[in-house]
Amino acid sequence: MKTFNKSMIAALVLGTTAMGAQAGTWENESKDAWIDGKAETVLLMNTNLNNFDINTDVKNGKVVLTGKVNSDLDKELAEELVISLDGVSDVENNLTVVKNMDMDDKDRDTMDDDNDLTDAKITTVITTRFLFDSEVDGTDIDVDTDNGIVKLKGSVETEAEKQLAVKIAKNAEDVRDVVDELTIVAE
Repeated sequence: MKTFNKSMIAALVLGTTAMGAQAGTWENESKDAWIDGKAETVLLMNTNLNNFDINTDVKNGKVVLTGKVNSDLDKELAEELVISLDGVSDVENNLTVVKNMDMDDKDRDTMDDDNDLTDAKITTVITTRFLFDSEVDGTDIDVDTDNGIVKLKGSVETEAEKQLAVKIAKNAEDVRDVVDELTIVAE
């Protein structure tokens, strides 16, 4: 009888462990699919990137970016947008920069202006973070960046939301300072 009980307990433990492993795998796959959907969405919403040329694959929270972009800035922007998403543990950026041969000299001169490109990247990253943060209503906040100085204008509902918006802006890469012109309008 003791042998039977030990065998039964061992079978239950092994069965429970196998079921737990299957549930863990299912949960991880679901989480990865959720992250993949968010990554695709954030790239789709960004007007500076052609998301049809960017592929995302997710495994255990790590996002692998493949495909092609027009500049080093686009490559960096895609990575920055994805790494800022909840649940993303790491980004492997395998995007290939393909120079657009159809650009005229004026477009090339514009691309060479690093400050404008960096400011555009900062504005895009902060705006996207606002839109994906459930505690900040990013639709009511305008973000302007000039030489790394971010100006936030618009309205928020609480002091806490205002502080969070400023903190998100300050934490973005390449930001030198944040000018807070947000007003609190309780609804």
